[in-house]
Amino acid sequence: MAQPEVRRASRYVALVSGVGLALLVLLAAFQGIPQLLDASREFWVFTLFVFIGELLPIRVPRGERHEEVSTGLTFSFALVLTAGVAPAVVIQAAASLVAALIRRKPIRRTLFNMGQYTLALAATSGVLKSVESLGRFRGGTEFSVGDLPAMLLAAIVFFVVSRVLTSTAIAIDENDAAPDVIKRDLLFQAMTRGALLALAPVVIVMSQEVGVWLIPLVTLPIGAVFRSANVENLRLVNKLQSSLEQLVELNDLNKHQALHDYLTNLPNRTLFQDRLRQAILQSQRDGHGTTIMIIDLDRFKEINDTLGHHHGDMLLRQVGPRLHDVLRVSDTVARLGGDEFAVLLPNIGTPNAAQDVAKKIQSALERPFKVNAMSLEVEASIGITLYPEHGEDVEGLIRRADVAMYVAKEERTKIQVYSPEHDPHSPGRLALVGELRRAMRNYELDLYYQPQVDLATDRIIGVEALLRWDHPQHGLMTPGQFIPLAEQTGLIKSLSLHVLDLALKQCRHWRDDGLGLTVSVNLPAWNFVDLKLPDEVAGLLKKWNLEPADLVLEITESTIMSDRQGGGEVLTKLSEMGVGLSIDDFGTGYSSLAYLKHLPIREIKIDKSFVINMVEDENDAKIVRSTIDLGRNLGLRVVAEGVESQEILNLLTQLGCQLGQGFFLGRPLPATHLPELIRLRSAQQALSVDPATEDLSLAPNLP
Repeated sequence: MAQPEVRRASRYVALVSGVGLALLVLLAAFQGIPQLLDASREFWVFTLFVFIGELLPIRVPRGERHEEVSTGLTFSFALVLTAGVAPAVVIQAAASLVAALIRRKPIRRTLFNMGQYTLALAATSGVLKSVESLGRFRGGTEFSVGDLPAMLLAAIVFFVVSRVLTSTAIAIDENDAAPDVIKRDLLFQAMTRGALLALAPVVIVMSQEVGVWLIPLVTLPIGAVFRSANVENLRLVNKLQSSLEQLVELNDLNKHQALHDYLTNLPNRTLFQDRLRQAILQSQRDGHGTTIMIIDLDRFKEINDTLGHHHGDMLLRQVGPRLHDVLRVSDTVARLGGDEFAVLLPNIGTPNAAQDVAKKIQSALERPFKVNAMSLEVEASIGITLYPEHGEDVEGLIRRADVAMYVAKEERTKIQVYSPEHDPHSPGRLALVGELRRAMRNYELDLYYQPQVDLATDRIIGVEALLRWDHPQHGLMTPGQFIPLAEQTGLIKSLSLHVLDLALKQCRHWRDDGLGLTVSVNLPAWNFVDLKLPDEVAGLLKKWNLEPADLVLEITESTIMSDRQGGGEVLTKLSEMGVGLSIDDFGTGYSSLAYLKHLPIREIKIDKSFVINMVEDENDAKIVRSTIDLGRNLGLRVVAEGVESQEILNLLTQLGCQLGQGFFLGRPLPATHLPELIRLRSAQQALSVDPATEDLSLAPNLP
């Protein structure tokens, strides 16, 4: 309460107390004390019950508080009706004072109650005297039905004066309007104090007609009614309190569920965004940076598909505790959905510090997860953004961390700090999308072709088409620099068909020149879930008058595993057409061999990461040997990528590998250079020249 209201309330209480007590002193000195000396037995019985009522009030619950109701009010009003106002106010004041002293009530409140009671009883007496002078109230010792209107009017006056005085004090104290306070308490006061006032005539008549010894019989029902009401109210209050507690618990539960993930009990996206918003505000105040990480579990879909979602859920529940073990208490770990998690690191604002934490997270997640006595392994791809370096708003920071995470996944770097060059929504990337469309439209994209050599005959029998873009500003760009952009912007289908068209067109030219080469094209994963792909491939083969066997489509092992149903249907249709299908980067996708035997694959390409080191690394040599044997047993042709030396070539030949591809056998070349390479290779065979010297002696002009 403001200071002016305190002073106003104090002045008002002092005024009512002072006026009332002054009137009390005057009435006691001139009328009250003399009348007490000549009081009747009935008077003293009423007095006794006034004191009892003040000393033993009934506590009635009202919401979160209790209010006291004194049954002494009935007998104070009876004293006014039978003995007059002076002795009544003296007795009421004395009873209030004694009760206050015994019950240790605040003296300020007691004086106010004495004052307002005196004023209310005096007003009641004035009404009775006015009515008596008009002949409508006879007074005296006997009452009749004709006296009831006057008594009722007096009770109303007492009730109104008392409530106005008290409600005004409450209104000033609470800085509220007095009429509003009166309305708020009107029903309760009418049901309690109004009922007690109405009983006064009954008590008077009973004492006069029957005897004062029956008065306790009247007070007992009064107390019983209030007590029973009190008990019932307490029961209702307890029930209401219990209901409120349940509602509070339910509300807390709903609030928790609205802000937390149901499976892991980690904060969800909504709560994570709110905490990130608070971290940004804190960073603006203290100048420290903030780091955001988006974490995606690699190969998690394989666990769900193989073991079922129940096992996947059990693994997901263990991710939060793993991350909390390596993070600070102030850091936030959230689950955004599926197998995607987010981490908020306040006060970490440098890329190096963020990457150090990311490495700890990666190490924690690489440890096997125990699920129903099984040991399951997953890895994580982590994208990182920093405030304010990479953005100043919540949505932008999270989106850019998501972009960085996908770059880490696609480029297999595991940890990636956001860079605008990888973001399809950055101005530079959006401009590059338009330039890529224009390059396709104007046929500015080029295909280079890397030879595939039959290791038994040392003849080039096919080529793999490799896309290149000689950009006016960025120079020669490899697919890894713009294929992800095409995938993220929906341009990948048009680009894939454009590449197929270029490769088949060149294949037609070679066949017209007498070169019977097959052409292999590596299509991104998206194409193999497009049910229209077989018809589009058939249309391009028909356009360039080529047989389906002239084309080999390469698909990565991880692509096959990501959508076996949709991808399997497309692969089956392509195989039935006669198009060759090859699994690229075989050995890196962690797929099940059980699925391999059911796919319509004709060829597997051993990833160069195993081939390059097979001479020095026995484990890599075993993997290559096993893959060649696997392909032979399944009736598949095996191509070894990464043939970089004569030693590797010799070893692959000994192991029975059919085809080889790598810089030692031929670098990627423009289409116009390939016939010359084939001619030179034929000359080498005739002259028995070491292929390792061809770039220096026989083909000085080839790239």
